[in-house]
Amino acid sequence: MKKELFATLLLLAAAAGSGCRETSAPVKPKLMWLDCSANWERFSYPDSIRYYVDKCREAGMTALVLDIKGTSSEVVYPSEYAPQLKEWKGTVRPDFDFIGTFTEAAHRAGMEIYGSFNTFAEGHGIFRRGLIYDGHPEWQAINYLPGKGLTPQLEIPGKTVLFTNPALPEVQEHEIALFREVASKYDLDGIILDRARYDNIMSDFSDFSRKAFEAYIGEELERFPEDIYAWEEDGNGGWKRTDGPYFKKWIEWRASVIYDFFRRTREELRKVDPELKFGAYTGAWYPSYYEVGVNWASQTYDPSQDFDWATPEYRNYGYAELLDLYTNGNYYWNVTLDEYRRSNGLHRNETDSEVSTGEHLCVEGGCRYSRRLLGGHPFYGGMYVEDYKRDTTQFKRAVEMNLRESDGLMVFDIVHIIQRDWWGPLGRAIAAAEAEAAAAAKAGTDAPESEAPADSGR
Repeated sequence: MKKELFATLLLLAAAAGSGCRETSAPVKPKLMWLDCSANWERFSYPDSIRYYVDKCREAGMTALVLDIKGTSSEVVYPSEYAPQLKEWKGTVRPDFDFIGTFTEAAHRAGMEIYGSFNTFAEGHGIFRRGLIYDGHPEWQAINYLPGKGLTPQLEIPGKTVLFTNPALPEVQEHEIALFREVASKYDLDGIILDRARYDNIMSDFSDFSRKAFEAYIGEELERFPEDIYAWEEDGNGGWKRTDGPYFKKWIEWRASVIYDFFRRTREELRKVDPELKFGAYTGAWYPSYYEVGVNWASQTYDPSQDFDWATPEYRNYGYAELLDLYTNGNYYWNVTLDEYRRSNGLHRNETDSEVSTGEHLCVEGGCRYSRRLLGGHPFYGGMYVEDYKRDTTQFKRAVEMNLRESDGLMVFDIVHIIQRDWWGPLGRAIAAAEAEAAAAAKAGTDAPESEAPADSGR
């Protein structure tokens, strides 16, 4: 019933926005992300929750993404499987139904609401909270660090987010138990997985992963981790990675681990609620996203034709077909392809081991590149508000570009909209994008086309 209501409200909104015109553009979904810890105090009171839900709706957003599990392993509801987050930075949240209050307010406002999980993150390094610290240190990933060798996450200096080894069966069981529990207890419209990945290219080199990989390839490694790759000094005070004979199969195997986890998660959620949407949120930088074990493309796309790190079998672990909802992170200052081409072209994303280049590293290019890789599956262009700092013009242009070139919008995070008081710019950007789409629909044309990006460099 809630999904039928939401669809009806979207149709009504489209009709209202088009006046008496016979032709109007469909209203694209627009998601506002609500970070768990950054908004802890302001969301500790039901009246404040209802206020900000209404603010989101007034700005033109159609859905909310509510953080349910943060990087500290704690969840925002009483759980049988994970500790409940009750206090953050000295603020104790009063005892009330937090998720229930949000879902009721969102549905009352005609919005959908999804629960998000920091999936394989089980430790907050700054506050030293999480199951890796207290309860399950055996879950922590083992990273292969240059100059240091195999190092547990707890021993990595300055580590802010601690990751588990996604291949461990007990880790996967824990995460899926949480998904099932939330899907059973609350009237959510969907579940979105965040950080459902490996930590980085240096993870995971545990004994478990070695044995699992050897089983996958049907061979025993003679030298580990050197058969995968080795760190060597570059002569300039740094380190370079020299790939071994099994590097490409290792990359393939890691992608298979994440794919199998997604497949199983989808199956388990369907058992709880066949109508519940299953989604994911990743970085948009596909050419280097293999470093975290994720292939978010469609299986119709063969990356081995474009990249020397991919085997022909890597395409089998593209998980786009498993998802009902996908949002990418177009986290770039440059909005258009022209802006990117005028820049130095260098960019290093959060998960990257080195600086990269390519026309996918701007909002327009990122959306168009994602469109090509997803094989017709819809996606919502994601944006990080802080990329634009105090430049409201660039922020508005990014909102409009994501709406023009993708099937929707995801704004991360509401805390930045609140702190900068950008409700007005956000609402005006959404209105401008929808007016453009409506005008194009009335004229019987698509939104303005621009040059497609060249293939991204390796």
